[in-house]
Amino acid sequence: MAQFDEEKQNKKLEDFKKQEEEDVVKMLAAEKYGLPYINLAGVIIENEALRTVEEDEARKIGVAPFKILGKKIHIAVHSPGRPEVTALKENIIRGGLEPILYMVSQASLDKVWERYRELSYATGAKIGGMDISGEVILSIAEKIKIIKDVEAVIVGSEQEKGTHQLSHMLEIIMAGASALGASDIHIEPEQDRVRLRYRLDGVLQNIMFFNFGKYKLLNSRIKLMSGLKLTQTQQAQDGRFSIFISGEEVNIRTSTVPGAYGEGIVMRLLDPRTIKAKLEDLGIEPRLFSILEKEIEKPHGLILITGPTGSGKTTTLYAFLKRIYSPELKIITIEDPIEYHMQGITQTQVEHEKGYDFLAGLRAALRQDPDIIMLGEIRDAETGKTAVESALTGHMVFSTLHTNNAQGVIPRLIDLGVNAKILVSALSISMAQRLARKLCDVCKTERAVTKEEEEQIKKILQRAQEDGKDLSSYGVNLTENMKVFIPPTPNDCEKCHGLGYKGRIGIFEAILTDEEIEKIIPNNPSEREIKKIARKQGILDMKEDGIIKALRGTTSLEEVKAVVDFDEE
Repeated sequence: MAQFDEEKQNKKLEDFKKQEEEDVVKMLAAEKYGLPYINLAGVIIENEALRTVEEDEARKIGVAPFKILGKKIHIAVHSPGRPEVTALKENIIRGGLEPILYMVSQASLDKVWERYRELSYATGAKIGGMDISGEVILSIAEKIKIIKDVEAVIVGSEQEKGTHQLSHMLEIIMAGASALGASDIHIEPEQDRVRLRYRLDGVLQNIMFFNFGKYKLLNSRIKLMSGLKLTQTQQAQDGRFSIFISGEEVNIRTSTVPGAYGEGIVMRLLDPRTIKAKLEDLGIEPRLFSILEKEIEKPHGLILITGPTGSGKTTTLYAFLKRIYSPELKIITIEDPIEYHMQGITQTQVEHEKGYDFLAGLRAALRQDPDIIMLGEIRDAETGKTAVESALTGHMVFSTLHTNNAQGVIPRLIDLGVNAKILVSALSISMAQRLARKLCDVCKTERAVTKEEEEQIKKILQRAQEDGKDLSSYGVNLTENMKVFIPPTPNDCEKCHGLGYKGRIGIFEAILTDEEIEKIIPNNPSEREIKKIARKQGILDMKEDGIIKALRGTTSLEEVKAVVDFDEE
């Protein structure tokens, strides 16, 4: 007598139901929606296709991208009549891809959605068919000598049609940024036009205006490349992608924010070719340079750099690391985020959502037996205390702090709860800095100072002489006629791209924790008290350093006044 196998019968019933669903979907695809049908059970799912639509969006809409071939993206859909599917299709078309829809069963969708588990956006891989060629960027960049050339090249390419025109426009925008040395690209929708700007040497420069038709296409394409949600327009998003230029990986960090007329897009270019990580190239005056050389080579201590966002603090920290790097040293960094990669050191990045902040990173680094620790920023009391204690236990610690000047470092640390008596032994030097644009050596022109400017300059520099600072070593003579330099107007200089400035230089001041400073730290001194004692150390303050750089023609007086308050005492 044959035995009844319940498990086998249940499997047959399940297979029958699955096949029945496939048959129903196949019929609906042909008779109702006019779409091709596909069963994805035996189809290979491509990761690059998955990256075009995020998992949450795919599940919400009921779609599953599974293959990219050239500019064609193959998308499985369960309910083609939904308006969200139509909106997604239009966004993908604007992004430069051609969507091909297939009707599938729920089982096929589930198979693709399961693959999202294996997908990591952290890889930064390019979207299939959406990458930008570094070779193309280099060839376009050769045509761009001054700012006006960017618009001219874009206008000259407008005879091209459709997707290719869009691709070429983005390539020209990226090539222009590369050729001119821009740190950021800003795409900003306004009421009746869209503005394109580059940030060059810290200052935003208008490049051109274009229409909303091009903006919508660029928006979708940049989102696809950066791994952002195409249909999300009412919330800020962050993403990234990379391009390779001359063998170097250039990371582009993309940020979008909703605005009154559309999403503002900023792309920050982290180009390793533009890093000035040599200490001698930063513009540090000779006396301070010799002090820093000695301090950073000590086996332990705390060196803090202060200044506003964008003042070059991180670059200076990298310069310290590069100066003292040796295979015999264990160097660990805790950054937010890692901006530039350096060989031979361990670099970590904070991840607040996982509980890995600066304090957790510092504590973890200390368990790695490091010689040198670079801490991106001291933001709170616990991090400050731990950094100071680390400097006392045989580690050299470099970090940054938010204060307006060098004399503000000590009061700030004490306000954070750092024990003043311990700080005396830990803190080696406090340094403040700003960045000013350098005048172009080719096209800068000389001008005489006004009477008011001369009086102000002499007052500041005479005070420096009274404090024992030797101005003659900087080539400054207060008895001679003073002159400064400015960029010419108009300007077609190719070296500086018509801006009159090329690159940036630091303006610095520092306070060494010497015997006199050590005496007053336990008394919780004010900034004024610290400044009064520090003036006798012979190190230029930022006003003096900036004025000397202006008199020597390194930068303009206007640039110095833009970043340093001459009236502050």
